[in-house]
Amino acid sequence: MALRLYNPFLDFKFDHKTCFLTGQELQSEDERIQVFPVWMMRAFDLEERPFKMLDESISTYKQLQLPCASDTASVFADIENQVAEAMQRGYAAVKDLDEIVLFQWIAKILYGVVFNEIQAGIRQSVLSGEQMNFSQALVHKFRNLHAMLQSVIVPMEFEHKNPFSVQVLPVANAPETFSYRDEINTLIFSLRMRDFAIIATLQDNGTNAIYHEDILKKVEGHVLHPIQFEEICARYFYSAYLFNRLPEYTYMETAEKVFVEPMPLNDWTLKPIFDPWQAKTYGQVLENFWKPWGYTLFEIIKDPEHPMTFITDEQGIFKEEVNLPLMD
Repeated sequence: MALRLYNPFLDFKFDHKTCFLTGQELQSEDERIQVFPVWMMRAFDLEERPFKMLDESISTYKQLQLPCASDTASVFADIENQVAEAMQRGYAAVKDLDEIVLFQWIAKILYGVVFNEIQAGIRQSVLSGEQMNFSQALVHKFRNLHAMLQSVIVPMEFEHKNPFSVQVLPVANAPETFSYRDEINTLIFSLRMRDFAIIATLQDNGTNAIYHEDILKKVEGHVLHPIQFEEICARYFYSAYLFNRLPEYTYMETAEKVFVEPMPLNDWTLKPIFDPWQAKTYGQVLENFWKPWGYTLFEIIKDPEHPMTFITDEQGIFKEEVNLPLMD
């Protein structure tokens, strides 16, 4: 009998009585897991920190939870332990983690945020009496993310290439640093803490990493100043916005495992995979990422052909010295 993946988007089942990953009925509403790891929330005092939702309502990190059957929760606990141990040890250990494990850890957080956003949207539609308006393109992306996250409990093989890419970079962070960002519309994630940072694109078949290949080569082998990492982050978040494909995947469910194959991103229109890069728009993104250091859009794009950068000097060589505070 073939393995079957669960699809909660068929009947939009996002209650607290059903396991978010398997669809099985829960014995109790107490069967839940935290979206953000407990060890992380405690280490950085995040539990009561506000978390802004898309509808402008405020939750807290601790309030973001997922209904989860106990056996599935124990599998996530194993992944949490692997990642927590590596993150406590630092950059080298995180870099050595299997990319699939890092993907599963990140995907649980990102999908957990999505799940809570959907629940908030459902509550809002009930209160307003209006039908929930949900983009089919987003449903497509979230459905694929949920299907791939089931690799936690279902043997799954990503054929030819991984649908995601995860970059782990060494960063000279201040000890108290915890910087988390996500963009659920484009499925991009970043985390900066301890002596490392992570950028993950979860559904682009690795194209953003190819798009930024030159800059990634420039920083290879160097420990980054936080402002340098935030610049890379801004580039990634902006290019994820410019990415104009809606990736398709085929799922072949067999008795042994589920095979996931990405479909080619090139289409009959021959349109480039990324929309044109606009210096001013990029500058606005970078201004937001550089807020701790106070740089303005005017300063950043004073020369629109060569926006401000802390990664390379005028000769295009990596800047070893950045005389700015680390900030947290």
